Amino acid sequence: MTNIPPPAEELRILDHELRQLDARRAQLLARRSWLLGVLRSAEAPAPAWGPARASAQTPAVWAAPAPHPRRPEATAPGVQNVLLVLGGVLLTVAAIAFTLVSWGHLGIAGRAAVLGAVTFAALAAPVPLLKRGLRSTAESVAGLGLVLTVLDAYALHEVALPEVDGTGYAAAATALLAVLWAAYGRSLGALRLPLPAAMATAQLPLLLWVVAVDAGHHTITAALLVTAAFDTVVALSVPVRSVRVVATVGAYGTGAWGVLAAGWLSWEATGPSAATRAAALLALAAAIALGAAWRAPAAQAASGLALTGGLITVAAAGGVLRSVLPDAWTVPGHLLCGVALLAVRGTWLPESVHRGLRWSSASVQALAVAWALPLVTVVLVGPVGWAERVWSGAPSDARDAVTVSTSWPSNTETAPLVLAAVAAILVLTFRGGPHRSVALSGALGLAWAAVLVLPATLELPYLASLLMLGVTTAATLTAAAYSRHAHVSDDGQPARQTEPPARPRHSPITLTALGLALLTSLHLVVLSLAAEAATLAVLGSLTALFAAVAAWQKHEIRAVSAAASLAYATALACATGASLDWQPHHIALLVLVVPATAALLAARLKDSTSTLSVEITGAVAALLAIDLAAMEPPVLALVLALCGVIAAGTAVRPDRRRVGYAAAALFVLATWVRLASWEVGSPEAYTLPVTVPALVVGFVRRRRDPGTSSWTAYGPGLSVTLLPSLLAAWGDLDWPRPLLLGSAALLVTLVGARQRLQALLVLGGGILALVALHELAPYIAQAMGAVPRWVPPALAGLLLLALGATYEQRLRDARRVREVLGRMH
Repeated sequence: MTNIPPPAEELRILDHELRQLDARRAQLLARRSWLLGVLRSAEAPAPAWGPARASAQTPAVWAAPAPHPRRPEATAPGVQNVLLVLGGVLLTVAAIAFTLVSWGHLGIAGRAAVLGAVTFAALAAPVPLLKRGLRSTAESVAGLGLVLTVLDAYALHEVALPEVDGTGYAAAATALLAVLWAAYGRSLGALRLPLPAAMATAQLPLLLWVVAVDAGHHTITAALLVTAAFDTVVALSVPVRSVRVVATVGAYGTGAWGVLAAGWLSWEATGPSAATRAAALLALAAAIALGAAWRAPAAQAASGLALTGGLITVAAAGGVLRSVLPDAWTVPGHLLCGVALLAVRGTWLPESVHRGLRWSSASVQALAVAWALPLVTVVLVGPVGWAERVWSGAPSDARDAVTVSTSWPSNTETAPLVLAAVAAILVLTFRGGPHRSVALSGALGLAWAAVLVLPATLELPYLASLLMLGVTTAATLTAAAYSRHAHVSDDGQPARQTEPPARPRHSPITLTALGLALLTSLHLVVLSLAAEAATLAVLGSLTALFAAVAAWQKHEIRAVSAAASLAYATALACATGASLDWQPHHIALLVLVVPATAALLAARLKDSTSTLSVEITGAVAALLAIDLAAMEPPVLALVLALCGVIAAGTAVRPDRRRVGYAAAALFVLATWVRLASWEVGSPEAYTLPVTVPALVVGFVRRRRDPGTSSWTAYGPGLSVTLLPSLLAAWGDLDWPRPLLLGSAALLVTLVGARQRLQALLVLGGGILALVALHELAPYIAQAMGAVPRWVPPALAGLLLLALGATYEQRLRDARRVREVLGRMH
């Protein structure tokens, strides 16, 4: 309601503002003159005596700053609008109170005269107000007049037409008021309120009329949709912005209400007749949405409306098909209708409408795929229950095989058809373009899902389902291998490669096909656990299949295929042993064939990725063999020794020298396990097999590299035997072990002194001293028992005095010993 004032009023406001600016400028100039005078007096030389000096010493008195004019907190137009709105509200409340409360105090003539006069005055007052330029006041008075017309209609019904049905009268009254308000607003074009009010009132007549005649749900829904159509036409054709806003809100509101009601009627339809009537309502809603999309000025709004119209069209046609088809064909019927929307490509419709219809078709297809996904999940997850019923007997058909731990969803017999149809649509739709590879990958996944659920859907025999899954695995694996060689550009033509890429690019189709092949093979293995023969046949076939692909391929697929082949070979070895009723530790020996084969293959492969995947798979198989033999120490020792042989053979390769450490550790573990199985308790039996090779290796290293420290060459080997033997000797009450350990320590000390090796001298001498202390400990304890208690403290004191007296000599001797040790290697 904020309006530009008339020229005279605006001129008065500008003059007032200029006068305020002049007054403020005069104040600032006066202040500036006073400040200049103060500065000049401060800079002038002060006299030595007289009044001038006294005045100079007198502090200056600052004048109070001029008061700033207060700025108004509310603008004049804002105050005006508040007053006008408040006045209009108060008058409206008064009119309502008069009509509802004080009406009965007047006669018929008085009532008519009062309401007629007030209404006429309120509606006529805006004319002179507009001529005077008081537009805001005219808007307030016009709003009061519109409210009074509503009260007039109410008063007319209460006095003159009390027997008329209230709902029907309201329908006629709202229609008449909408027409009158629209005519009033058109006649007084400067007013903004009457036309939007008329548009808002126009939402009610048709709906009130169908309610008054007790119409059915279909008629009420049709009334809502007709109202939405009227609103749409007004929103797209009327230039007045306020009217367009009201019409747009009404179109969306009544249209959404009508679509929901029509959809509910279509869902509740029990026969073709009811479904057809509901479809007609949905078709009307779709026509409204598509018509609005066609004429909408904004492309985004047009696409959204076209998307909505397409979905409503599918719901209409699908509802009719649902009433005549079985329940299992409901989703395929809707999918067929959604695919039919793609036929608009190439027509004369705008591109925004085309885009919206394509998105609506894609939405229908996505919903159809989402409907089929639970069945795919059941088929994939259901066979996991065979892990608890291994080789309990083959089921009767494929459906029983996948529902061993779950139930079969109802009305899903057409899920394979839905998945295959969407896959075909993807292939046909994206025959070129930048998204072709991604679309083909999605189509491949959907086709795979269709084949996966087909055996259980058709209840094929168990062996037939296994055969179909095996063929699917081979097909997807072949697709992954072929797609790696057949480089196809986005436009569907073979790509021309002038230079080979530095790093191979992984195609989405290749990765998708390879992942599907692995997933299908796992599903096939789990499904085959129901029967012994099926398990052996499936594992053997998968081992051969992935091995063949690994031998054929020369790129990244080889790594995955080789690892999968070795993994299934490991499972085949376990299954074969279980079929022969072998014990787990015997099966472990059969499993060792896999790591041995992996080591041989890794030596022949030239690709580092494939080599690493094969070696990792072989290592995992070796760990499985060790775990299977863990309960039988003799067999475990044999398995560890064989694993050490395989690791030692791998360490022969120049790039795998570090595996030699693992081989040595495996050999040592094998020896220890064998000794433990023989119930050998002497630690030397466990440590000497480690010490002797370690000393030999250290000796060879020092021969090749004389600069190697003795601690690096001989320290680990000597520590492995001497330290555990020392711990055992301290707890041994017999004499052979300390004697042998002391002799060995003496021999090591002498060799260290002869060769001037620090490690041998320190380790041998330290062990020898500790062994001697251990042997003398009983005698020392016996002697200490016979000595009085004051003797040890006295001896300790004498020792400290002696050390203190010869401290310098001891330091020189210690420094000399350190230098001697430092010169040793």
